Amino acid sequence: MKSKNLPRPTETELEILRVLWKHGASTVRQVHQILNRERESEVGYSTTLKMFQVLTQKGLVERDETVRPQIYSPRVPQEQTQKQLVKDLLKRAFGGSPRQLVMHALSAEEATDEELEQLEQLLDKFEEKKK
Repeated sequence: MKSKNLPRPTETELEILRVLWKHGASTVRQVHQILNRERESEVGYSTTLKMFQVLTQKGLVERDETVRPQIYSPRVPQEQTQKQLVKDLLKRAFGGSPRQLVMHALSAEEATDEELEQLEQLLDKFEEKKK
């Protein structure tokens, strides 16, 4: 399965993927412990294990079965997943308009000066491509 054809992860699946992106390949127990430290309410180990089974079936993580306990790693880099989610949001919520997406994002949450500078550079880059 090509990474472009991977299904969109749910919020819970994204939580697990964020841990794997941040900490690297990990066991279910390691991820479970990290998640429970970060969450307001604890989740059972069997629930975390089931989520890993679902992520594996969806092709979002790979399982190394040559070691015990098994080690899981994300199949797709964080940036690629984020782009996929933004493209989906762009189409579904903003009719494909990047301008609308950016305007809503900036009105919902105040951007730092550094973020605004990065945004200006990105817009300049797009303008150059149009010429």
